[in-house]
Amino acid sequence: MNKFGRSLALLWLAFDAALASANPYLAKPGEAPIPVRVATCAISGGFMHLYTAIDNRLFEKYGLKVEFLLVRGAGVSVAALASNELQFLYCTADAIIPSLAAGAEAKMIASPLVGLPWVMIARKEIRRIEDLKGKIFIATRPGGTPDTLIRVLMKRLNFSANDLSIRHIGGAGQTEVYNALLQDLGHATMVTAPLDARAKRDGLNVIYQLDDLNLPAIYSSLFTNQRLLKERPEAVQRFTAAMAEAIHFVEKNPERAKASVGKVLALKDSESLQAAYDAYAKQLVNRRVTVPVSRVVETIEAARQAGAQVRRKANETYDNSYAEHLEKSGFLKDLWGGEVPGKKW
Repeated sequence: MNKFGRSLALLWLAFDAALASANPYLAKPGEAPIPVRVATCAISGGFMHLYTAIDNRLFEKYGLKVEFLLVRGAGVSVAALASNELQFLYCTADAIIPSLAAGAEAKMIASPLVGLPWVMIARKEIRRIEDLKGKIFIATRPGGTPDTLIRVLMKRLNFSANDLSIRHIGGAGQTEVYNALLQDLGHATMVTAPLDARAKRDGLNVIYQLDDLNLPAIYSSLFTNQRLLKERPEAVQRFTAAMAEAIHFVEKNPERAKASVGKVLALKDSESLQAAYDAYAKQLVNRRVTVPVSRVVETIEAARQAGAQVRRKANETYDNSYAEHLEKSGFLKDLWGGEVPGKKW
């Protein structure tokens, strides 16, 4: 080989090495895929990034063979995760953190969405949050997220217990409270996107964004169990990297993301799909996916004060090393073409 040929060969070797170092989490040639099961704890537009990653086969290039399941309810989901029936769970962190603090054999490893997606919707005669005085708020059950949030909001507004009645109608989802509002069983309730878009079409008013309360809320987050952390840490790292790439993919491919959400939620109208995209791909997104530690601490303390059993310290409920490695390795910088945009929790 002449001098020019050797130089060219060395150049290509350097180029290949640069590509490999840019994404150190990709599957190696000839490597057998790692089978894992992932579940969501509900059907929600807030799980947009996972739906999109699965539909567009992002996990495959990371050497993961993903089986997707739906397990309804936080308690059942945590039990399945702890017993290794699931290797990963994607769920609202606020619903899972109390179980982790109580001793569940699992940890939170990434938080793609941080904040509160809930909005207050009301009948057309209610235009401001202050107009709720003397009215009825509809919730499914005591202790649920909307029930908790309305009590916090009442305190912020200096409402007494007699200023706003809370009517619990039962059920397990937002459809029940939404229909109850349409049937005039109350004056206001809370929903998440894309139901806010439907509310506007039905002549209801969106009167408050609950994220404005600035509570220590963490929304869609990724959890795994102690067994996988111990036996297959590379699978945990790769799954975390794939979810970080999903955030980038959703941002750059909005139509594909909306198609994935539309399929799961059986939605076709463009307004509802755009509302979901705006909430979950823009408003709440945490591109670094690191778990916001201060919010975990505050959430556990709030659970303690509410009477929940707390057996673990906050730092025993999460592991940020996998999310932090994405930045240390240069993966995020390469993915975003420089400094990662957006908030840093």
